[in-house]
Amino acid sequence: MIDVNAEIGKLDWSREPQGLYEPIGYTLAAGGKRVRPQLALLATKLFGGNEEDVLPAALALEVFHNFTLLHDDVMDKAQVRRGRPTVHVKWNANTAILSGDQMMIEAYKLLSQVPENKLATTLRLFNQMATEICEGQQYDVDFESRTDVTIPEYMEMIRLKTSVLLATALKIGAYIAGATEEQQEQIYNYGIHLGLAFQIQDDMLDCYGDQATFGKAIGGDIAENKKTYLWLTAAQKGAIDELAMREESMTQRFERILAIYDRLGVKAAAQEAIRLQTNQAINCLDALPQNQYTDQLRAMAHKLEERTK
Repeated sequence: MIDVNAEIGKLDWSREPQGLYEPIGYTLAAGGKRVRPQLALLATKLFGGNEEDVLPAALALEVFHNFTLLHDDVMDKAQVRRGRPTVHVKWNANTAILSGDQMMIEAYKLLSQVPENKLATTLRLFNQMATEICEGQQYDVDFESRTDVTIPEYMEMIRLKTSVLLATALKIGAYIAGATEEQQEQIYNYGIHLGLAFQIQDDMLDCYGDQATFGKAIGGDIAENKKTYLWLTAAQKGAIDELAMREESMTQRFERILAIYDRLGVKAAAQEAIRLQTNQAINCLDALPQNQYTDQLRAMAHKLEERTK
């Protein structure tokens, strides 16, 4: 399979003005799991397609994903990403916004290199994904000031904010390879459940992860009053008054909320939700061609379930 990191390394960011392009190179050089481009390539191979045909879309998906992170970090006031200062910390917020904007443009430039006979539908799928991610981000922001958010509302928010990017990567790969519409939908659903499991795991790692391996500051969701799966599970168990913001330091708030989670067994509930979504993802693969790439998708689901970063 194509080496995604090597292909990303070939992208040239040594352009002028450096203030615009250097942060893009800095962001992409930080690495990451590269899950989205890998999924696009795996889906293409699964259905017997040429991975060179999907490579421009795979790279576009990764650049677009990183663009959303630049803006997300500004909105969340995040200090660390992948173990390094975020762009708005290393430079400033204006730089993060403008370089992020340019990353979005670069993603579409890459996408335009998809084979011409596949471009129109690929662009439609990509645009739908981009819109849904923005909708999910807005729901996430809206939820910060609400105390009546339900778990179903949260699941829909993370479907939009996180899952559709994974699912669309798979669907684009399958479409370019010539999969049937039914097969495209089936692998898309695999991506949706995979993304739900991924985000709940991310919520859990934000509380119970090791900052040295997680790559982000622990407790960021609690500091920003994010309505995560853990927060909502505790609220559902009757702890909503205990979870309310108080006059206290961020360290005190994190320790207080974590004690509530521990008392109510919230971590175990999150782990069970992750297992459920992972199993549903794997079940979606049963109706697809069974080969080494289906096996890799199953293995990826289990690996993400057990990740620590």
